[in-house]
Amino acid sequence: MTVHKEGTRIVLITLLACVLITWVVWVLANALWTVIVGILLLLLFLFVVRFFRIPQRLCVESDDVVYSPADGRIVAIEEVVEPEYFGERRLQVSVFMSVWNVHANWYPVGGRVVYTRYHKGKFLVAWLPKSSTENERSTVVVERPDGKAVLLRQIAGAVARRIVTYSKPEDAVRQGQELGFIKFGSRVDVFLPLGAEVLVRIGDAVVGTQTPLARM
Repeated sequence: MTVHKEGTRIVLITLLACVLITWVVWVLANALWTVIVGILLLLLFLFVVRFFRIPQRLCVESDDVVYSPADGRIVAIEEVVEPEYFGERRLQVSVFMSVWNVHANWYPVGGRVVYTRYHKGKFLVAWLPKSSTENERSTVVVERPDGKAVLLRQIAGAVARRIVTYSKPEDAVRQGQELGFIKFGSRVDVFLPLGAEVLVRIGDAVVGTQTPLARM
């Protein structure tokens, strides 16, 4: 299992802490307690390693398809006014990531990055609609070669406290290229032109770079 670069430091710190705590228990308590604590700490360490995993996936690039930017489950499909960049009605598709999902994010379309902005905010549970405008979040807009733009919004959840976004204005990006990482429970909103054909339904499980969300 490959550990994402954003998790390397946390994984190493967790490993050292687990070893130190187990050693202290071994010194101060009996063998039974050492085994019990050791097993619990091993499970904790394996959870942290699993959370920061990064899968190796091949994205079959397509000019027509908008892929899911994250692993998770569809929690919203609705027509809304997007106020930050477009200032007009867009089709919003939202993917919620639990702590069991891969937390890397990818570009759902290829093109040129025309807008990026990070917002400090609250840490409401990520599936609430108002988390899209009130939580800590990072917005990226990619303009495709045909002029159509897609907005991505990484949103921190009740547990997440750090969003990592690699996008910079004028970057040329490819569909399926890594966009960033959100640490612990979180969500990604995708804002599409109103004419897009949505290919998923509420409750569907999706896989980043693999599941088509919509056709443009």
